[in-house]
Amino acid sequence: MIERVARGALPRKHHIAFRGEDGALRWEECLTRKGFDGLYTIAYHERRPHEHRVAPVEHGFTLPRAADPAPLAKRHFRSLDVPTRSGPQIDVREPLLFNEDVVLGIARPDQADPLYYANADADEVFFVFQGGGVIRTMLGDLRFEQDDYVVIPKGLFYRAIPDEGPQVWLTVEALGGVHIPTQWRNEAGQLRMDAPYSHRDFRLPTFTGPLDEGLRDMLVKRGNAFHGFTVAHSPLDVVGWDGAVYPFAFPILNFQPRAGLVHLPPDWHGTFAARGALICSFVPRVVDFHPEAIPCPYPHSSVDCDEVLFYCRGNFTSRRGVGPGSISYHPTGIPHGPHPGAYEASVGAPRTDELAVMMDTLRPLTPTPAAAGVEDRGYQDSFIS
Repeated sequence: MIERVARGALPRKHHIAFRGEDGALRWEECLTRKGFDGLYTIAYHERRPHEHRVAPVEHGFTLPRAADPAPLAKRHFRSLDVPTRSGPQIDVREPLLFNEDVVLGIARPDQADPLYYANADADEVFFVFQGGGVIRTMLGDLRFEQDDYVVIPKGLFYRAIPDEGPQVWLTVEALGGVHIPTQWRNEAGQLRMDAPYSHRDFRLPTFTGPLDEGLRDMLVKRGNAFHGFTVAHSPLDVVGWDGAVYPFAFPILNFQPRAGLVHLPPDWHGTFAARGALICSFVPRVVDFHPEAIPCPYPHSSVDCDEVLFYCRGNFTSRRGVGPGSISYHPTGIPHGPHPGAYEASVGAPRTDELAVMMDTLRPLTPTPAAAGVEDRGYQDSFIS
């Protein structure tokens, strides 16, 4: 969803007869957004892509539900302590925080998806904290590595094939879609020259043509429920496609951070926008250069946003007691800011080496039982000097 891309064999015009060398008619499938008014991709199948038989549901990850009510407080969840289960990502995702716009969770898959999966409720964003692998779709294979964001459009079926070894993914379901923040685009939709990334920073699927893995089962999430189907032939039978709806990867270290005379607000770190949410990337960077600047984030009462930070690595100067895999959750209603001593100690610091993913949401987030089970109960009082 960055720019129009064309791959494989295509007819000279859309919606006209397109035949293979054997004379057989190719089947055009349109993947559209906002009805027919938004972005779209057109893929050309060897066979009819819309033949599905209803089948029993044998897979599906945990759906979000609220934990027992708890007092308003700043919270810290140790996501790496969430109990692990063996299985593919379509079974082992665990939601931790959610609202009407987003579901944020953790996944530690150790197997490839045994079928094709489409989330018809949401665009999906994975941040690969550890591991790597391939997202396989009819549009090609998308390779991903540690420190990559992976964005998968709503309704596009795929199969996640993780590499051997440990995998830890931060998962986001964006129920209103994901896009590049509008301030980083010019009037033609191109990324601006002063944007914090360029088109060259994004990795797209590698398309090689039709593929048959022998899999005929599909799983669709729609209406916060899972639905099973079988198909008569491989859904990877695409000979070519073009459009602006496709999965992509973005390495977080390709984000180009900004420095100001004094501390810049989180919007300058905005990487992906969603309905009711902004995903930000905090990467190693030079900090503020006013001789009296305070580089540490100032205490603030952001009365319209809940704030979530997923810590990856580095020196988190504003926090103590957090480490790789920590998730801090600071809700609206009470001020939040650095731990005692961090604000004063940051004066004169030339740079920071932190790596973290942040999400601000306009609607209040609700923790799940899984989050409550790995909460650091002393976090709220750790801000008292």
